[in-house]
Amino acid sequence: MKKAVSPTSSPENVDDATRTFDRLRSRLQGIAYRMLSSVAEAEDVVQDAWLRWYGADRTQIDNGEAWLVAVTTRLSIDRLRAAKVQREHYAGIWLPEPQATDAPHTPEQIRERADDISVAFLMLLERLTPEARAAFLLREVFDVDYDEVAATLGKSEAACRQLVSRAKNQLRESRPRLSVPREIHLRLLTQFAEALQKGDFAGIHSMLADDATLIGDGGGRVPSFPKPMEGSRRIAQLFYAAQLRFKDQLRIELAVLNGQWALLRFIHGQLESAQSYETDGERIVRIQVQRNPEKLVRLAATFGGC
Repeated sequence: MKKAVSPTSSPENVDDATRTFDRLRSRLQGIAYRMLSSVAEAEDVVQDAWLRWYGADRTQIDNGEAWLVAVTTRLSIDRLRAAKVQREHYAGIWLPEPQATDAPHTPEQIRERADDISVAFLMLLERLTPEARAAFLLREVFDVDYDEVAATLGKSEAACRQLVSRAKNQLRESRPRLSVPREIHLRLLTQFAEALQKGDFAGIHSMLADDATLIGDGGGRVPSFPKPMEGSRRIAQLFYAAQLRFKDQLRIELAVLNGQWALLRFIHGQLESAQSYETDGERIVRIQVQRNPEKLVRLAATFGGC
């Protein structure tokens, strides 16, 4: 007597499920990363979503994409709630884990990457509650209809519209009003990298706004500042001191992180920091320096310097 094969375990359905998931993996990873600002945690969420998808009775699922987006979002909300508690006890300043991204090619890709994945934007998202963050991202970044947002969050459409509206207002107050063209940002960063590599103190200092701010994340594992460093001269002295100390053992490279040009600093061949920059089109106004070794593991594997 033949054993009955369930719809979820037949080879044909398993293959279909795998193809569907692989097609959507990048979208699910994008949602989880923007929710959690951590590549490692986002990968865990996506893996958990896959296990649930694999074990689900897909004959009862009308829209696989909507189902997977909803599951990934809910898992991310739960994980973010726990992460927020942990981040309250984080050693020093917490910054997102940067990720390597391909350089965008079309104007639409450039605008999208600059708007929704930059380290600065992820920092702003930290101000939102997990549900508000999910509603905002689903609607404004991933263009999910309000009825699906409502179903995902278990709220009414009206409530979700209100969540998104409040989030937009909250973020609008802090987002930079001036959008700097990508080519100008790259030119400024290239010049700054050259000044850093040469140990040109005057050049470094001249490219920093008088009220420039530097924020560093050491995670309690490497030295960092407990609060933002302010002022162009202090920041220039910090960079200059590193070049004086390490000389030829210090190397600066340009890389695309979170959709924007950034700098990687290697010392003795090891990746020491990933540095994201904000400019006003003329000078550098803010620098986010990720030094926590745990948050540099994937970048080191990508660019060398493990």
